[in-house]
Amino acid sequence: MTISLLRLLGAPVEIPARRLARAFLDQTRRAADVQRELLLRRVARHADSQFGRDHFFGEIRTPADFRRRVPIGNYDRLEPYLDRVRQGDLGALFGPGTEVLMFALTSGTTHRPKTIPVTRESLRDYREGWTIWGILAFDAHIEILRRGLQPILQLASDWRETVTPAGIPCGAITGLTAHMQSLLVRTTYCMPAAASRIKDIESKYYLALRFSAYRDLGTIIAANPSTILAIARLGDREKAVLIRDLADGTIDPRWSIPPAIRRQLRLRSALRHPRAARALERIAERTGRLLPKDYWPNLRFLSNWMGGTMKAYLRGYPEFFGETPVRDVGLIASEGRMTIPIEDGTPAGLLDIRHHYFEFIPEDQADRPEPETVEATELIEGRNYFIVLTTAAGLYRYNISDLVRCVGYHGATPLIEFLNKGAHFSSLTGEKLSEHQVIAAVQAAQRAAGLRLTSYLLLPCWAEWPYYSLLVEEDDLAEPGLIERLAATLEQELRRQNLEYANRRDTLRLGPVRILTIPPGSWTEFQQRRLAQSGGTVEQYKQPHLIPDLDLIGTFRVRQPVP
Repeated sequence: MTISLLRLLGAPVEIPARRLARAFLDQTRRAADVQRELLLRRVARHADSQFGRDHFFGEIRTPADFRRRVPIGNYDRLEPYLDRVRQGDLGALFGPGTEVLMFALTSGTTHRPKTIPVTRESLRDYREGWTIWGILAFDAHIEILRRGLQPILQLASDWRETVTPAGIPCGAITGLTAHMQSLLVRTTYCMPAAASRIKDIESKYYLALRFSAYRDLGTIIAANPSTILAIARLGDREKAVLIRDLADGTIDPRWSIPPAIRRQLRLRSALRHPRAARALERIAERTGRLLPKDYWPNLRFLSNWMGGTMKAYLRGYPEFFGETPVRDVGLIASEGRMTIPIEDGTPAGLLDIRHHYFEFIPEDQADRPEPETVEATELIEGRNYFIVLTTAAGLYRYNISDLVRCVGYHGATPLIEFLNKGAHFSSLTGEKLSEHQVIAAVQAAQRAAGLRLTSYLLLPCWAEWPYYSLLVEEDDLAEPGLIERLAATLEQELRRQNLEYANRRDTLRLGPVRILTIPPGSWTEFQQRRLAQSGGTVEQYKQPHLIPDLDLIGTFRVRQPVP
């Protein structure tokens, strides 16, 4: 056995965790059997639910039966059942004895957020997935355990933002897991659980620094690398305030922290750290800056998404963190964890066959009304697929619209990496903006601005920070002041349509939307280029209004310069 976690957490925590990781790796050698048994067990568990009766769960004996009885669908198909669960009728989706602890909120394809049930069973799956990931990551960086586990910085959000008519909390599952951590485990995490309820994002980031800058940090865990970069930049910008607070045992009143939370943090924040404050001051005097690579010299690895558009953020890491390794946290959504990475430096991870039943739609079948699916063990290396989930959270054959690529196998289990949120989604910072939302926002913005656009296209762009640009032919915006009016109303409508877009704007992870004009005739040229690539006909052509391609902006003759 490698250096044990036993010294830190004791046998009651370490031994079951390591046993769990070993069991998962053993299961990867017999993935087909594991997946089949999981599916049939889950179907039998919820056969008496209304969804189960409507889809004849009692007659399902094989995965093929399941595919025949249950159509592939998205959130809208499940919404009538979910609405009944929100009202307190758990039997709409779940069998007897199921407990719904909360609903995870995430962006929907319309302006209404999705509410994903978190059952006691699905929470267990979520926590087990993190446990397996953690054991494997720490074993790969065994120095993190040299003198007992180094502290961890991980942020969480509020799990009780709202409640349903039945009184069930709605919010972030990360907040629930932080709330349920044992006192023994919580000592390894820098961020107090109470901080998950802070709404002002810069105040939350500052607290993350306030409670970690004086510690010998081992890793930072955040799904989105933009969060990690924002914390690092804030520490450099507010170095004088941070140093003073550490020396005095205070939290500067400038930060927007509710009084009740300040009171909860009083004892911990009152501890003075004069030695650490002096060390930070010396770093700032010597270098002129306050960067994590200087005050966390023993940081072992960073933990965040690496796939899709997240790669662009990683270019900013060396400035702040030097050559610290990065390990992907895995493909995770409110709907569930899909992969568990087992190596640094790659977005690929092992499919989490232990906790969810997976099917995959080949990319070329995505637009078919009834696409055929393949099972996990049937993926072909190098091919792209859309993931279909069946989970303990009441999601059955749920098309999450994540496009992934199979990059190999570990035993009989595929290694997959995230590519993008599908042809009709864009997600620079986790906002999951859908083409449906873009169309609705532009339509409303046109009405508010009193204009009619010939056509338009929203594209992701990248300068120092990511943002979106709406391309419009210049003849459509010839009237003075129209560009400014359209930009302002479009920004407002995108916020209204997508709560996660609004959050990323408020937290400064996304820049404001920009309007860029292109020469008359550009849409005809664009159509010709796309038809030449696809081999389609003019009659079949459909003008897209959102394309998640960071390089596409460079193919247009934009009148205003793009940074």
